[in-house]
Amino acid sequence: MRMERRLKIEKHIVLFILGGMGYFFLEVLVRGYSHYTMFLCGGACFLCIGLLNESVKFKMSFVSQMVLSTFIITGLELVTGLIVNVWLGWDIWDYSNLPYNFKGQICLLYSVLWFFASSAAIVIDDFLRYKLFHEEKPHYKFL
Repeated sequence: MRMERRLKIEKHIVLFILGGMGYFFLEVLVRGYSHYTMFLCGGACFLCIGLLNESVKFKMSFVSQMVLSTFIITGLELVTGLIVNVWLGWDIWDYSNLPYNFKGQICLLYSVLWFFASSAAIVIDDFLRYKLFHEEKPHYKFL
């Protein structure tokens, strides 16, 4: 039992690190720079997206996973933004100039973009779990 728990924790640490790196480098690719807090936020997002398959007792459609992933990413971006930008005043990002933003931390445009980007996160998470941790081969039901 202890070994199984240890392996699960190690798996989650590996997925957190890989997800954080992916999020960080995606931001560098798009914006030209990033911040270490985006590594932490990205790792948390990636881990939570992967936990959808582990935690949910029924087979969720791919689109449903994308919708839930969008809420996860947007929610964690909001929490991260409120902490680092509003509370700590680090001004890492500000979406105040974009329409349909909330306190300059999240906006509709990026939520829509996260919806599409989440498809890559879902597939990458499933692939990593299959190849690195010998979990079930991914199968998708689109709707």
